[in-house]
Amino acid sequence: MEEKKSEEQLSLEKDYASYVKKVTPCHNLILQMLKAFLTGGLICTLGQLLLDYAKNTLQMEKDMAGSFCSISLVLVSALLTGFGLYAPLVKFGGAGALVPITGFANSVAAPAIEYQKEGQVFGIGCKIFTIAGPVILYGIFTSFILGILYLFIL
Repeated sequence: MEEKKSEEQLSLEKDYASYVKKVTPCHNLILQMLKAFLTGGLICTLGQLLLDYAKNTLQMEKDMAGSFCSISLVLVSALLTGFGLYAPLVKFGGAGALVPITGFANSVAAPAIEYQKEGQVFGIGCKIFTIAGPVILYGIFTSFILGILYLFIL
């Protein structure tokens, strides 16, 4: 048999529903996509500026300029992570801040910073690749398989 709810219980349920509605974040998909587009676009624009600077001002060859650009973006990302500025960027830009090279650098630097208090071996050494480790593992494994296929097919 169903029990009738008291006035007090109905009031509590109503208050709880109101509270849940108030604290539940409201997501605007269009705004999130715009922020991600702008954030990712700015990171990629920075990368292009670094590439052009290396080729035109520093007179580097295309391959060397690409390396300069990649290393610079990794350095900037790691520094921003270390100073606690990359997390707010990710919060604002969402997936746009996870542009592969900067997001990957952040995923390696963040655990290293977070677990440094546990020591060099059990902290940094064990935890540094918790996020990036699977990417590295499967990247190397896939490269190995493709190398074997290339060896026997070509």
